[in-house]
Amino acid sequence: MKKILLPLATYGSDPTEVAIPWLLLTERGHEVTFATPAGKVAQADTRMLYGENLGIWRAVLKARQDAAEAYEKMVQTAAFQKPLSYHDIHEKDYDALLLPGGHDKGVKEYLESAALQQVVADFFRAAKPVAAICHGVVLAARSKDRDTGRSVLYGYKTTSLLQSQEMAAYNMTRLWLGDYYLTYPGLTVEAEVRNALAGDGDFLSGPTPVLRDDRMHLSRGYTVQDRHYLSARWPGDAYSFGLAFAEMLGG
Repeated sequence: MKKILLPLATYGSDPTEVAIPWLLLTERGHEVTFATPAGKVAQADTRMLYGENLGIWRAVLKARQDAAEAYEKMVQTAAFQKPLSYHDIHEKDYDALLLPGGHDKGVKEYLESAALQQVVADFFRAAKPVAAICHGVVLAARSKDRDTGRSVLYGYKTTSLLQSQEMAAYNMTRLWLGDYYLTYPGLTVEAEVRNALAGDGDFLSGPTPVLRDDRMHLSRGYTVQDRHYLSARWPGDAYSFGLAFAEMLGG
C-alpha cells in the first residue's frame, strides 16, 4: 500500500479527474490523503458534475454517470471530509503525488499556490511518482527546481489539455458561458506548459481525443510516462491515467 497525496482547490476541480483515479487507486488498497488551501472540504465544479447551463452540449461536456457515482462515493469518505491544509503537507510523509485538473476560475488558488508549488518541487527532487492530468500539468509546470530556477518539467516529456480541446469547449459555449472554459483567457494550458519545457519536442499531443475511455476501452485514453512522472490530457483519459499510475506504484 502506498500513501498518495491528492491536493484540490476548495472549489472547481474536475470531478472525473479526481474521482476516477481515486477509485482505481483505492480499489488497489492505496491510501489517499486530500488537501485544500485552508483545510476546508472541497467541492468539485458543479457545472461539470451536474451539467448546469451546458445547453445542447450537456451530454458531451458533463461528467459521465460512472464518474459522478465515483465522486459521490469519494466525498462520503472520512479522508475527503477531513483534508489537510496545503501548509501542513510534507513530501516525506507520502509516497506519491496526484495532481488533477479543472478549468473553473476557482482552481486558480490551487494552480497559483506557492506552498503547493514547493510541495510539487519537493516530490520531483525526491524522484517520487507524480501524476498530473489536464490543468494539473500547469501546476507542475509552474513548480520550480530550487537549484536551477527552471520548471520541474524541464527535461521531461509531457502532455496536457490540448489547445484544440480548450478552444473547442470555449467556442461551443461562449455565447452563454463567456470565458468559463478559459481559466486564463489569452493563455492556453498547452501554451504555458510548452513554455516550461526544454524543447518543443517534449510536448506530446497524442491521438485526436474523441471518445472518453473506461475500463473496457482503455485504448481511447492517452498518457505519457517519463521516469517517475505521468501525464494525461482530459477527463477522457482518466481511466488510462489512473491505471497507469497504479502500475507505477505497484501492488
